Amino acid sequence: MKKVEVEKLSVNALRFLAVDMIERAKSGHPGLPLGAAPMAYVLWAKHLRHSPKNPDWPNRDRFILSAGHGSALLYALLHLFGYLPLSELQNFRQWGSKTPGHPEAGLTPGVEVTTGPLGQGFGNAVGMAIAEAHLAAIFNRPGFPIMDHYTYVLASDGDLMEGVSFEAASLAGHLRLGKLIVLYDRNFVSLAGSTELCFTEDVRGRFEALGWQVLEVHGGNDLGAIDQAIKKAKEEKEKPSLILVHTVIGYGAPTKAGTFHIHGAPLGPEEARAAKRNLGWPEEPPFYVPDEVYAHFSELRRKGEEEEAHWNELFSRYERAYPELAREFSRRMRGELPPGWDKGLPEFSPGTKISTRKASEMVLQALAERIPELMGGSADLNPSCFTWLKGKGDFQAPGKKKDVQGAVGGPWDYSGRNIHFGVREHAMGAIALGLARHGGIIPFTGTFLVFSDYMRPPVRLSAMSHSRVVFVFTHDSVAVGEDGPTHQPVEQLMNLRCIPNLVIIRPADANEVREAWIAALRRKEGPTVLILTRQDLPVLDRTGLAGPENLHRGGYILWQARQGKPVLIIIATGSEVHLALEAGKKLAEEGINVRVVAMPSFELFLSQPEEYREEVLPRSVRARVAVEAGCPLGWERFVGLDGEVLGISQFGASAPGSVVLERLGISFSSVVEAAKRVLAHQGSHLDRG
Repeated sequence: MKKVEVEKLSVNALRFLAVDMIERAKSGHPGLPLGAAPMAYVLWAKHLRHSPKNPDWPNRDRFILSAGHGSALLYALLHLFGYLPLSELQNFRQWGSKTPGHPEAGLTPGVEVTTGPLGQGFGNAVGMAIAEAHLAAIFNRPGFPIMDHYTYVLASDGDLMEGVSFEAASLAGHLRLGKLIVLYDRNFVSLAGSTELCFTEDVRGRFEALGWQVLEVHGGNDLGAIDQAIKKAKEEKEKPSLILVHTVIGYGAPTKAGTFHIHGAPLGPEEARAAKRNLGWPEEPPFYVPDEVYAHFSELRRKGEEEEAHWNELFSRYERAYPELAREFSRRMRGELPPGWDKGLPEFSPGTKISTRKASEMVLQALAERIPELMGGSADLNPSCFTWLKGKGDFQAPGKKKDVQGAVGGPWDYSGRNIHFGVREHAMGAIALGLARHGGIIPFTGTFLVFSDYMRPPVRLSAMSHSRVVFVFTHDSVAVGEDGPTHQPVEQLMNLRCIPNLVIIRPADANEVREAWIAALRRKEGPTVLILTRQDLPVLDRTGLAGPENLHRGGYILWQARQGKPVLIIIATGSEVHLALEAGKKLAEEGINVRVVAMPSFELFLSQPEEYREEVLPRSVRARVAVEAGCPLGWERFVGLDGEVLGISQFGASAPGSVVLERLGISFSSVVEAAKRVLAHQGSHLDRG
């Protein structure tokens, strides 16, 4: 069979595998697969380097379906290339399948990132391109391009409408990420109708202004033109490329093609059969793939396996020529930390006062010396969040001007480990997730806790995809002070605690900060959030107190007035631990056997054995007070119906931080008064233990 005929059959096989998946599930988005199948075929068949036998091959090209609603197209590709059996396609969108409604990393082989919330995959791809450039600068040697691959994206109109894609594209252009190539499915249709209702901008002009090369393919079914555009994009070394491919959404469907009716619902049996007739495809059986197509993709699969074999041979020679670099590269790609990385980290002397954000900076500098894959930055807040690596250089395009006075110093090139995200929290979170998903990098970010609202989608997706990212949020309460309620978080902390598989740690002092970083970096199965203060806090004198290493259990008995069962428990996190301890000691002077529990992490505490949790918070002790300078919702699980929560249920105010806390009821006297109220309610004042 002639090549052109096999290619046409292959494109239609992709289209109708997708249609049949959606029809069987009675759910899905057929418009993108029908319209974008030609560009997806050209990319995967002629350009994308990947090896189905080893989906984790380090030097594979990365493909991100940012338009995750078109997942049926991706699953069709994965089936034809041998990643998925046909049975998984027949189980599309069903419980327990590897073909969920939107692609999920870690679930489906060949899926790089979890996509669906539009624009996020675009941002992830920028992170992957940064990771490739950085690792190439660190490990490649003349004749040994062991890290040398492209990052490809298939994006929709909706992806480019979302603000996160604009932020990410802006940074990608600035950084000259020439190995980032985005295929833009330009069909002018969205769920509510024509994009002309809301999206008439000059996309070419916008991306050119951001420093991108922009190419255009006017015929979405012209395989040769698409191929030439991708080749030209690969030739451009200093600019990322956007390829505008003009397509017809739902191509082939006789009554729905080109309309919004085809975006988010099955074609229906009659329209599906008509589309097959229209494109010369057998109406029956469903999930039909010609033998010639399977044979063609088998040949393509062997090509990918040969490319991996060539790279393995290259890496074997690299191991002989540069054994230390090879071992380091392999360690990083396995996600293993260097031996002894957590030994001898900074210890802070009792009696000194230091904010937990500043303590984090000191710990981070020590970690940077031991963990070279640690890489990140802040949303233009280095002097406030202290999320920088001093002396480790800035990740910038080689050849950029060096006359800007940066605080971190060092050469400006792709080997630098400080990423200057700019005021781009949306993109920062998505890029950090892309760095983590690429492998070889442990990313961290920094901004104020109140701006975690900008980052919630990538934080959530990081948790969903079990990716190791460290999100640092400083200025953790209304103690921020004079900047006022716009910058004073109230609901954000508890909001983050609602995200499954996300660990939030709010340390009480500098030594707990050290342990918090250790906990975050040990955790490979998901992201960790560190919540840090702007204001100085005393370093606790642990004489008579439990040690900071107990942070790893999430909650622990910090102090108790005397042995035996307590009559009162005061629970606190972060800076409020100091208030709880002060109040506890005052109550002890009155003869009350009070216990103070530090609760730096709900999630870590709730993961402990029930016996330990009962030991810390015995059910029989019902007189409890919790204090935290944030939304009180959620604390009920620890204080019960008879306890009391001192929190903040209103926005803050512009005033010195100590004044705002006092006026909103977060104070030593408030804790004491609340303790006496719950004791009186329990009648425990008659029994001092």
